[in-house]
Amino acid sequence: MKITAQEEYGIRLLLRIAIHPHQEGITIPQLSKQEGLSAHYVAKICRHLRLAGFIKSTRGKEGGYLLALPAEQISLNQVVMALGGRLFTPEFCTNHTGLLKDCTNSCLCEIKPIWYRVQQAVDEVLDRYTLKDLMNASAKNKQQTASASVQNNRKLVRRVTSD
Repeated sequence: MKITAQEEYGIRLLLRIAIHPHQEGITIPQLSKQEGLSAHYVAKICRHLRLAGFIKSTRGKEGGYLLALPAEQISLNQVVMALGGRLFTPEFCTNHTGLLKDCTNSCLCEIKPIWYRVQQAVDEVLDRYTLKDLMNASAKNKQQTASASVQNNRKLVRRVTSD
């Protein structure tokens, strides 16, 4: 199984949009700079996210992208499905027949139940997490980073003043 770049960046862009403080939204150039991606690639991913109903755009000089749904209503599974699709689908076997019209294992396939279980497990995990969960984790990480920075500054001040 492989998470595509589009899926990874799509989730990251959604998180950036969700935590952006301005009501007008965040622009493609801002997203591009913050994620280190080309504006063209950000626009492409944002188009997919908009068509999937996760974000909406505001027009005008101060326009940008905003969430179209509350963050707690956007599951990571929904985002992955919109940007890349499922690992295993019923069409999987018809697309992997080799040189033949039908798969040689279509009647007694030992592999198909495993792929089905893997897909179920992935769905179960990704359905458990929402964009809101990522926002909470992001806020917690920023809080911990700020706290660590304050502690490091205090240690530095103590060291400088004791010397």
